[in-house]
Amino acid sequence: MEMLGPRIWASVQQGLSRGLSRNVKGWASGEGRKVDIAGVYPPVTTPFTATAEVDYGKLEENLYKMGTIPFRGFVVQGSTGEFPFLTSRERLEVVSRVRQVIPKDKLLLAGSGCESTQATVEMTVSMAQVGADAAMVVTPCYFRGRMTSAALIHHYTKVADLSPIPVVLYSVPANTGLDLPVDAVVTLSQHPNIVGMKDSGGDVTRIGLIVHKTSKQDFQVLAGSAGFLMASYALGDAALWNPRAEENHGLVWLLRRTLSCPLAGAELCRGGGAAHEFQQQWLALRASITKACIISVSCLVPIA
Repeated sequence: MEMLGPRIWASVQQGLSRGLSRNVKGWASGEGRKVDIAGVYPPVTTPFTATAEVDYGKLEENLYKMGTIPFRGFVVQGSTGEFPFLTSRERLEVVSRVRQVIPKDKLLLAGSGCESTQATVEMTVSMAQVGADAAMVVTPCYFRGRMTSAALIHHYTKVADLSPIPVVLYSVPANTGLDLPVDAVVTLSQHPNIVGMKDSGGDVTRIGLIVHKTSKQDFQVLAGSAGFLMASYALGDAALWNPRAEENHGLVWLLRRTLSCPLAGAELCRGGGAAHEFQQQWLALRASITKACIISVSCLVPIA
């Protein structure tokens, strides 16, 4: 496969021009299309050669091996993808290669966050051009002292207004030093083109609060690490009394819907309640991931 050439870049530029000149309401509505992001997504690493070039051959090899596990889709250009070390052209090429390799029915969540709003808009439109189904936008953090709730709401609103694909908020304070405030998340959850959030902070109480406060919106929350996946699910169990739980599109519904079917190597659970069911299927998932953990830089999901 060839690298992104002048023709593809020209197409990206044209798409960007159309996006920025198009009616803002048209982008935000996504022509009425809503993407359901419920599911388990392994974070795709970016392999490098000995000369610090992206190793696209190894990337494709990893994707084929990960494809043997029934994941909902893949997260590309997140923290595990080491996107700060890539050029803009490399970021787009990686997403393009992933889209060409994975099945069409698998969702591709591509990180498009940059430090400025304009750069993020441009990268988001470009990611859509090369095949991303949704844009995962990390919080800008270089001037984090000025990243108030109002500033972040303004940033994400502009990006979502101009994005041709749904936007997923991404909070990873361990790397950015910045937690996306809960009040900002609640406000942004009302935007028609913001469909959910990946929270990698590990604060389960905070995740539960976000799920609760966005329960009236069509908004889904992804637990950003296997390290607190079980705890997040336990929060879900506590919310089962809520008659809206199955409609919540938050953490409870998201994880229960994902893990209610047997995974590779798992046996059907015969009793013990929802927590027991999750535990059994989680162990099966861990076993599957361990067998498929062939990536040189890091594993698909952190496993204790």
